[in-house]
Amino acid sequence: MKLKKLSLRLRIFIAMILLVLISSVLIAAVAIYQYNEETQDYHKQRLDRKETAIIRSLDFVIRETSFPVITENVPLIFKMKIYEVAEVHNIQINLYDLEGSLLISSKADINEEVIAKCLNPNVLNTLSNTAEHRFEERREEGEEIFRSSYRFITDSKFKDLAIINIPYLEKDDFLAKELNEFLERLTYTSLVVLLMAVILAFFLSRYITKPIKAISEKMNATRLEKRNEKINIEDTSEEISTLVNSYNRMIDELEESAVQLATSEREQAWREMAKQVAHEIKNPLTPMRLTVQSFQRKFDPEDENIHQKLDEYSKTLIQQIDTMSAIAGAFSNFAKMPAQKNEMLNVVEVVDLTLDIFSENYITFQSDKKEIIASFDRTQLIRVVTNLIKNGIQAISEERLPQITVNVYEEEENIKITVSDNGIGISEENKSKIFEPKFTTKSSGMGLGLAMVKNIVETYHGTITFVSQKNEGTTFTVVFPKV
Repeated sequence: MKLKKLSLRLRIFIAMILLVLISSVLIAAVAIYQYNEETQDYHKQRLDRKETAIIRSLDFVIRETSFPVITENVPLIFKMKIYEVAEVHNIQINLYDLEGSLLISSKADINEEVIAKCLNPNVLNTLSNTAEHRFEERREEGEEIFRSSYRFITDSKFKDLAIINIPYLEKDDFLAKELNEFLERLTYTSLVVLLMAVILAFFLSRYITKPIKAISEKMNATRLEKRNEKINIEDTSEEISTLVNSYNRMIDELEESAVQLATSEREQAWREMAKQVAHEIKNPLTPMRLTVQSFQRKFDPEDENIHQKLDEYSKTLIQQIDTMSAIAGAFSNFAKMPAQKNEMLNVVEVVDLTLDIFSENYITFQSDKKEIIASFDRTQLIRVVTNLIKNGIQAISEERLPQITVNVYEEEENIKITVSDNGIGISEENKSKIFEPKFTTKSSGMGLGLAMVKNIVETYHGTITFVSQKNEGTTFTVVFPKV
């Protein structure tokens, strides 16, 4: 799951938990790093102190000895004293001549291989060529770490007498124990802080996101066609207050725009309706005018067929007048909003009787029940079914055997009526316009049938949808509640 898809509340919660965990890990890492640095400093300083103390002891032995103070006599000068000094300081002491050969060691069981081995030339060069005349190295032997220092010891005249080597074993048991105890305490403390952070993050994220959630719910409920409530949230942050004020201003602007839009749409609808009515009325007026003009030119009272011709002219005029009457009736029915009547109907029976109006034998009716009761206006229900069947008949192709199926069934608290045909279907570019007034793909008709059906169905809180495939057919589905 991507982080940006998580809710703000969950992101705040996760951020606080991660903050505690990361801080605990960083504290532990810094503590371990600090421990390692302090351990190195501790061992270095401890070795320096031991080296200084041992050299002082050896200088005292040199001053008190009765042997001539030369490099060759070093084993004799420190024959017994080297063991005493090593025991006092609890550390091994090795003395080498100026060429790097071992002269004497406080370790009694030192093997012959070590005795025969000379110091590394790098040690000798460092001692001779540096201002401190001192060399220190650190090496690992198995699991043990040794730190060794090399330095000249001098006679009373500060002449180099020998090279002292002090091998020092780094023992971290005590410091490691302290580190483990600190990390253990840090773990317990981090767990307590983590628990507190979980609780705090839960309530804090809830407190922060509560006004945002309220704003989100209000925004989701915002509709252009109704009056929207403003948000009133007290005791909130400046940012949330700014957001609330912006939303409330948007609501005011939205209502103003909705009023202007509704007014504009009504005016546009009336203009379109007037243009459509004018267009439809002009169509029959033209043949009527031509008929009257023809009658004027050809009228001859002496003509023996005058009565027959007058009858033909009259029929033509009456036919065009009937056409204008049908146009007026269609627009009147479309403009008239159906009144909701609380009439309990057997929808199956009403739809079945409606099909008797049509003489086409390819219209079939299906229903899984003989009685489905719903509150609906009988006239409007007949009008809905009639228009859908007419639409299906007009969509039938001459290239195939026509078939229209009407189905009525109930689904939970709703009633569904489907009208399916195997006609030419609806093209993709026309699907979005199919319920628009005055839209039609036929050479005749005013395109008001489906718009009127949609108007009736939505008045009863229902819906009308369709599924269509080009050259395969279309199925219209009407859904409305029982009550």
